[in-house]
Amino acid sequence: MVYLLIEPIDPIIEAIRLAIENDIPIYFIDRDMEGYIPHHEAFPDPYSITRIGYKRYCEKSAEIMKPLSDKKDILREATMIYHLQRLKNQGKKILFVFGLSHFPGILKEIDKEKVQPIERVKRDNVILAHLSEKSSREILSEMGFICKTFEENRKKENVTLDRLKLYHHLIDEAKLRYIKNYHEEIKPIQTEILFQFARNYAFIEGGLVPDFYKLLIASRGAVDDNFAYEVWNIGSFYPWQDKSPTLPALELKGEDLYLNQKRFEFHRRFKSLRKRLKLIPVKQRPKERYPGEWKKYWDITQICSYPPEDLVIEATSDYMRKKAALVISEEMRHFEPFTTSFLDGLDIRETVRNWHEKRIYVYENQPLRGKVGSLVVIFDEDIHDKEGEERFPWKLTWLGEHKDESDMAFYATNPGDDIVGPGISRSLYGGFMMTYPPMRVYDIWQDSFFDIARNKPERLLLAAIDYCEEKHIAYVAKKPPSDLCIRLAAKVSKKVIYIPIGTFSSKALKKIQTFHVLSGKHVRKYAKDYIF
Repeated sequence: MVYLLIEPIDPIIEAIRLAIENDIPIYFIDRDMEGYIPHHEAFPDPYSITRIGYKRYCEKSAEIMKPLSDKKDILREATMIYHLQRLKNQGKKILFVFGLSHFPGILKEIDKEKVQPIERVKRDNVILAHLSEKSSREILSEMGFICKTFEENRKKENVTLDRLKLYHHLIDEAKLRYIKNYHEEIKPIQTEILFQFARNYAFIEGGLVPDFYKLLIASRGAVDDNFAYEVWNIGSFYPWQDKSPTLPALELKGEDLYLNQKRFEFHRRFKSLRKRLKLIPVKQRPKERYPGEWKKYWDITQICSYPPEDLVIEATSDYMRKKAALVISEEMRHFEPFTTSFLDGLDIRETVRNWHEKRIYVYENQPLRGKVGSLVVIFDEDIHDKEGEERFPWKLTWLGEHKDESDMAFYATNPGDDIVGPGISRSLYGGFMMTYPPMRVYDIWQDSFFDIARNKPERLLLAAIDYCEEKHIAYVAKKPPSDLCIRLAAKVSKKVIYIPIGTFSSKALKKIQTFHVLSGKHVRKYAKDYIF
């Protein structure tokens, strides 16, 4: 069987569509061949056309190409030239669309008079079939996402489709689908690694931009198989599929069209040798007997925290403080070329970096002076929207209940908005400050000493600097601390250590951002039945 794939993004098909839309006659002048196997020429990456232009791309390609020597190709070119000469004699302007590999041969023979080669002029048993959705995901020359974008923009003026920008749009859509289906956020650093890996992969194989396969490999490596599946699902989907086609549906594989394909498998979940029914212990959350029942037990005047969550946030804050201490220790590490002593050990990184010097470097750890006393974590800066509304309007200062608990100040969502049990409300931190030892912090939101702060994160950091009894303050956020806070810290001989929030696990951050407020200490007796 011989198959001719008709897809809108194919140059020949687009030429036919333009001719039909503009009422221009179409002539098919190529030779009908039996057993012709397509060539896979090593052309420069077509993406370079977006930089150097189409004409220059063809000219430069022609300089390095030689005329095809296969007898079948010579017959094809002779047939095309004969029909071109016949049409030219009719005094018509001709737009000739053909494969670039034939350019040298046709250019060489175009001015030579040709006679009509003996050829097949009619083929029997030709059918028109509908390509199945499964096959369209596998054998289209371009991914369905690019076909869709081309089709939506082909009639618009002054629109240039850049493949790299389309890849960014594809990844953005896959991110949204991934967040919706798996409730996990993809960090910006993962996206950066994805595109860098895909680009380097393309460079290694002689391309300027990655193909769909390389993009999938990069997606799996930078995130996971679930995300790679979403990229494939969106990227390969061809939207114009007839659910009930009047034509016979055809299922084809890459081998049927002599496509040079690579196999890709998704491992979206752990595989087991046998599928068995397993009893899964499910803890049922109690439900209200009628709407608003639990709201009646809510009293904002005597709130307290939930102790298990206090332990989690204290443990996490200790970890973040240690992380900050490690950062400052790395900054204080001293390295030098090896002479007489190995000091604290070999510095492999510095040795490789200065390999051209042919010297070995060693390092020495400088003792850390002072500890990390206060911690500030900013999940959201809470910049007001156009209507002036705040996402985290609740501002509070909480004192530690015992010697092992830190004082805390935070801004969060309003308590009482999300009631999850009788006298139990769920909230989200926008940001918080913790300092040790406890029982020292005055209400920072009422303290006029911090009124110079321009926003909530600055106020928390200024309070952390003021109440810190050690030399260092850890600041975990998306953006570095403001110059105002850094200068004020320096004036009192303290230092703010900035740690990007993206360096911590999103699951761990989500675990401490959500907290519960209880309407009185008596609620702690049954809170475990409603807080999972």
